[in-house]
This record gives sequence, C-alpha cells and structure tokens, in this order.
Amino acid sequence: MNILQPQNCPECQSSLVDDTQNGEIICSGCGVVVADQMVDYGPETKSSNLEDRMKLARATGQTTYSQHDLGIATEISISTKDFSGKTINREVANQMHNLRKWQQRVRVSSPRERRLANVLAKMGETCDGLNLSKNVLETASMIYRNLDGHVDVKGKSVASITAATIYMACKQCDVVRSLEEICRGICAPKDVKSKTKLAAKYYRTMVMEMGQLSAPVVTMDKYISKIANMTQTEVRVERLALEIAEKTKDSSIADGKAPNGIAAAYLYVASVLLGQNVLQRDVSSIAGVTEVTIRNRCKEILTCYKLKITLRPSLAKI
Repeated sequence: MNILQPQNCPECQSSLVDDTQNGEIICSGCGVVVADQMVDYGPETKSSNLEDRMKLARATGQTTYSQHDLGIATEISISTKDFSGKTINREVANQMHNLRKWQQRVRVSSPRERRLANVLAKMGETCDGLNLSKNVLETASMIYRNLDGHVDVKGKSVASITAATIYMACKQCDVVRSLEEICRGICAPKDVKSKTKLAAKYYRTMVMEMGQLSAPVVTMDKYISKIANMTQTEVRVERLALEIAEKTKDSSIADGKAPNGIAAAYLYVASVLLGQNVLQRDVSSIAGVTEVTIRNRCKEILTCYKLKITLRPSLAKI
C-alpha cells in the first residue's frame, strides 16, 4: 500500500484492502473506494520462464553473448520510408546508405571481431537447426569467448570449433546431443566424418587448456530416454532398460565406448525380455550405430547382468 494513502477508511475507520487487479483501494468494511487508478509497480509478466520474461520486458536492449557486440549496437534500417510512412528522397536515401555501410564497417573493425562474428552467427544457425534452447546458445557463446582468450583459434575450422563449443555447452546444460549429430547439422554429409574427428580434437583441447571449464558427463539414462522417445518405445520397456543400466553401471561396460550404442543395446535387451517387436535395424538407424555394435553391446550387458536370452537377427520378428 502506498504510504501517502490513508491507512483506515475515512467513513467507518475499517482497514483498507489493495485491489491490484483493478488498481483500487477499497474498504474491507463498507466497500467504499478510497482511491482508484493506482499504478502497479509489480512485474509486467507472471511467467516463470526467463525467455518469456525477457521477450515481454518493457525495456529493450538486453545484452546477449550470442552477438559479437553483445546486442547493444545500433542498426540502421534499409527501408526507404520514414517513421510516418512517407518515402524519403534520393539524397537522404544515399546518405543513409553510406551511414549504414560505415556503421557495419565500424562494428566489425578487426580480424578478431570478424572471426567472432562469423563463429557466433554459425552457432545461432546451428542451434536453430538442432532446436536447441537459447540457454545452450548463450552458454556456447560464453565458452567461445573464454576460449578465444586462452587458445589461439586463428586458422581453425569454423564448423569444427563451433561443433566442439556447442557440444561443451550441451553437456553443461544437461542436453543430450552427440558430437556427430551436431556436425551433421553444420556441414555437408560428405564432410561429417572429418569434421567430427577435428571437432573431437578441438574439444579435448578445450578441456585441457581451459582449466576453469569442467566437462560434465551425461548419464546413461539420458541417452536411453532420448532413444526411447525417438523410437516411441513403451514406458515399461524404457523402465526395464533403465533398471538394467542401473544394475550394470559399476562395470566397465561403458569405458571407451559410444553411449548411443550402449543405450540402444539396453533398450533392445529390455524389448526382448518383454517380448516387444523391436528390430535391431530400427534401433541402430535412430541411434546412429551399426547392428553389429548393438549385438556386441548386448553380449557385454548380458554377461554383466548374468542373463541368458537368445539375440535374434535384426530381420526376425520377436
């Protein structure tokens, strides 16, 4: 309640109540409106999502790490009309064109800023293509800015360094994305293998050189849930796969092996135990591994879990 307003009703001396929805102060006893058209000093939106609050904020110009100038630079429009909708004359249009050209040159004045702008633009396109959240994009942009100060990134592949940075950001934000999947969204299909290998090298360099950054490990249940959602597996199959993974987590089954293949093997073993019609071919195509890999991982899982079942061929129905 505003301290300038009376504390009690002037009619019956009862306590006053703030009606923030209607902007009024009313008496709790007789219902007299003591004041109206009150200013609401509360938040503009009640959304619990940070991105929604930033979009609905009344003030503009919030900074972002995903742009090389932190998003606070002035942009000159290419429109040929003024604010009232009238067409500007040719002389003013030429002046605006020259100002826009020089303003773009000033924004990216050094080779380092130009490289930063190219990498951040590539990050934005990749995150949009992979449907990654803004949190991942901001984290990846911050990681690259720190990387640029510790490691010499001059002359390195933009696609590979972008993939390695996004992969690190996905791990920190607890988002399940493989390095090959990220590279597949950046470069052409023929270059995926080479770019993935180069991105893995850059990722190891990031972990070793940047001491303040940690490399969190994504647990196996995240990969199992991801593949189960992509294959539309039943909930009971996913639960059994998670149970088997929990009981075999102390073994060395996952050491030095791709987590996608192990997660696919867990789901396949669980589907066989429950009698579900799941083919190795379907699981392997979604997980991005071969059928031989799934069969080998299944044998290792059954050895650790001490179960004896028959692994059927990929083309046979279970």
